[in-house]
Amino acid sequence: MKLPLTSNIAVSSRNAIVIIAVVAAGATLYWLRDILTPLAMAIFLMIMISGIERWLSTKAHVPTRFAGVASIGLVVVGFLVSIWIIIDGAAGFFTDASGVAGSIGPRIDHISRDISGLFGVSNPPTLQDMISGIDLRGWLTTAALQAQGIASSAFFVLIYLGFLLASRHGFKKKIVGLFPDRGRRQEALQVFDRVRSGVEGYLWVQAVTGVMICFVAWILMRVVGLQNAEFWTFVIFVVGFIPILGGAIAGLAPPLFALVQFESYWPALTLLVGLQVLLFVVGNVVQPRMQGDNQNIDPIAVLLALAFWGKMWGVVGMFLSTPLAVMAMAILAEFKSSRWMAVLLSGDGNPYGGEGEPDIKENDKKSSLFERMSVRLRRKT
Repeated sequence: MKLPLTSNIAVSSRNAIVIIAVVAAGATLYWLRDILTPLAMAIFLMIMISGIERWLSTKAHVPTRFAGVASIGLVVVGFLVSIWIIIDGAAGFFTDASGVAGSIGPRIDHISRDISGLFGVSNPPTLQDMISGIDLRGWLTTAALQAQGIASSAFFVLIYLGFLLASRHGFKKKIVGLFPDRGRRQEALQVFDRVRSGVEGYLWVQAVTGVMICFVAWILMRVVGLQNAEFWTFVIFVVGFIPILGGAIAGLAPPLFALVQFESYWPALTLLVGLQVLLFVVGNVVQPRMQGDNQNIDPIAVLLALAFWGKMWGVVGMFLSTPLAVMAMAILAEFKSSRWMAVLLSGDGNPYGGEGEPDIKENDKKSSLFERMSVRLRRKT
């Protein structure tokens, strides 16, 4: 007689607790998104400041005191200028002064007639027919609220950033207090350095390739005569930090607006082909050579992170999805019980990148850093 299946009650209880904790953490991230998104952006900017400061002091040989001030100024000014360009440029694009807004309706009607003629449709729909069931006033109200939300979020991001910069001087003392033992302290610092190098490497690759794409795209838009070429160049650079969707927006948005501006289809076709070739070359030739081990993360994990954080935190979550995935992979790799998740998130099965895996025998002798912390906390309580 076959014996019934049995399960370890302790393991089942632990798995149930983990599932409940994950669900509770996800709900907390969603409910507190208005508070956490500015904080996450501030931490993101602080990592940028740290990277620029270290580069100025080591590569450019700028004194440490001036390197810190210069890095803070560059990041803060760049952040404020980016917000201003997004709000002012988007508002100016749809003004009658550009000469495009007034011709949108007739141009769309003309495109509709041309497309309908290809398929033999005698009565093509007009723009009025297309938008008759759309609440334009509601859309405009929502857009205005979003613009206001961007400005208010930028204010809170700067406040968070100021407090983070003021408190970073006590970071070393906190590390010493948390890890009195020098060996454990070094292990904690290695985890922190791994997270920081992964995020900084991602930012460096995206920024450099974004500048390459923007330079060639700006030349293309200037050659065909697309209006607001500088605004579209900045949009292409910003959306380049959004994986997958950023490339689609950068390759399709300028050609679509070229259809509205020009009577001929050739400028839009030129932009479409040129931008697609440019994005293909940079994405498949330049980026893989620059990434190396800095972004050792699976493309499926990037896609899932984009969907998850986009649902949780909206556009800000999309921008931060890949850095957050890199951070999660580095932290999960420190737990013996969760290292398999870090392996799945990694691109080559080694979440430690070029550093190589730690010695297996050494891992068998001692538990992970975070597991030891958990044991210590349980003993104190």
